[in-house]
Amino acid sequence: MRLTDRISRATNQAPAEQPGAFLGGGSAWRHKDEAADGLRELKIKVHNRLFESMDVSRMETLDPALISSKVTSAIGETLDEDGRLLTDSDRAGLVDQVKNELLGLGPLEPLLRDDDVTDIMVNGCDHVYVEKHGKLHQTGIHFHDDQHLMLIIDRIVSQVGRRVDESSPMVDARLRDGSRINAVIPPLAIDGPSLSIRRFGKKRYSIDDLLARESISPQMVALLQAVVKARLNMLVCGGTGSGKTTMLNCLSSFVPADERIVTIEDSAELLLQQTHVVRLETRPPNLEGKGEVTARDLVRNTLRMRPDRIIVGEVRGAEVFDMLQAMSTGHDGSIATIHANSSRECLGRLEMMMLLSGFSIPQRAMRQQIASAINIIVHVARLSDGSRRMMKISEVTGMEGDAIMMQDLFEFAHTDTDSSGKVHGHYRSTGIRSAYAQRIERAGYNLETSLRATGTN
Repeated sequence: MRLTDRISRATNQAPAEQPGAFLGGGSAWRHKDEAADGLRELKIKVHNRLFESMDVSRMETLDPALISSKVTSAIGETLDEDGRLLTDSDRAGLVDQVKNELLGLGPLEPLLRDDDVTDIMVNGCDHVYVEKHGKLHQTGIHFHDDQHLMLIIDRIVSQVGRRVDESSPMVDARLRDGSRINAVIPPLAIDGPSLSIRRFGKKRYSIDDLLARESISPQMVALLQAVVKARLNMLVCGGTGSGKTTMLNCLSSFVPADERIVTIEDSAELLLQQTHVVRLETRPPNLEGKGEVTARDLVRNTLRMRPDRIIVGEVRGAEVFDMLQAMSTGHDGSIATIHANSSRECLGRLEMMMLLSGFSIPQRAMRQQIASAINIIVHVARLSDGSRRMMKISEVTGMEGDAIMMQDLFEFAHTDTDSSGKVHGHYRSTGIRSAYAQRIERAGYNLETSLRATGTN
């Protein structure tokens, strides 16, 4: 059943003395008092009038200007019938709320329009949290009940051809702007449906933006630009929300325009600053458990697409084998991200993925494969004050015995944290000459200049 049909049924079954059977609030100032009850009742009447005058099955395909006109007209007619008076601002707010319920994400729409919100977390219908500037805050936003929240979740996943129900109670999806969605519903979520939205901002951050935010130093930028141009294979590692995807997007701007890039992701969120890009996305199994396309399938297929560079949005499983093979057999300059809290831990994570994939491979052979494929590891992190910084630029120099050898080229030195919680420090060169000096210098980067320590920030 289409979402709009379900809303129509819910509206027609909701009696006047129980307004808001599926609406409930729609703004941060909703309170359970008489005024809010009257507003919900008014919204129910507006919805009923809209369903009488419009084909709800075509609602999602209509022109937004036409819908806005219809909603405004329905509100005016309803107010005239009830003899109610609303200020212009209240009327405009009511129009926005009704449109949000019909076409948007209901009470969450104001949060999605706030560029400072980076994460939205819904823990049941009564608890909505957001992350702003690296800190969590509880909002006053509520859904009317679990059914209302389920309608919003259903709307999100249906837009990308995925489903969520009792037989498949977990789902990953994305919004049109690339924001990542994860939903878990009962019986797995004990206290009601849970919804997490990882925002992917409309603004494409450039390397200049990172410099302005002191997330990286100019010397680091010059080195990374040379590394990309020298076609060294790179991993970007960091924890959740540390800025790995943003860094990957910025690094992509250094790739020459005449090269063909193929990206592989679970949920498409990369916004590469290139024109010759082929974007691939994995697919979950259908209702019959068939049709699944994994990241490993896409990596294998990518090798037949004549890519100059392969970019894997996140390495998390058996695709690590094919990715390392591609990096070491002619697809130099490839980049991937991986969850890890340090550069050294990043290598351990790669080994663990290879072991968990079900293949029996000697440890030394795994490490040799990693050491021959990976050249540079970039570690980014979100610090205690919410700022995101590049912590280290390290390189893999080869094997010594059974151990993978690494050395750090640049690092962020933490000096102190002031009374307001702000982290202070500076970027510095370690003074170690890169093992890939000849390749990097051929790309136009003066290593001798880079060895000088950078200033404080």
